[in-house]
Amino acid sequence: MFLILYTTVKNKKDAEKISDILIKERLAACVNYFPVSSVYRWKNKVEKTSEFMLMCKTTRNNFKKLKKRMKEMHPYELPEIISINISEGDEKFLDWIRDSVGM
Repeated sequence: MFLILYTTVKNKKDAEKISDILIKERLAACVNYFPVSSVYRWKNKVEKTSEFMLMCKTTRNNFKKLKKRMKEMHPYELPEIISINISEGDEKFLDWIRDSVGM
């Protein structure tokens, strides 16, 4: 019923902008963002870079809308958009997520 959409962006400015929009549009109840170091293969080359990770808490019913909006705003050619199911949690916190996204 609840999940976290996980993605990374290139800098704090992008993380803040995306987070603000997702909260204002009630697509996420909360977005945590923080710096991370990433190593990955892109276009047949190993890349090492600093990014910001975003963890967007929402409901399963909201995921398609959140994913669509994330793709519209994301600065990357191929954004990492992954959902992680929340199998358990504090009931009051989960209720807050549901209420915050209007579901």
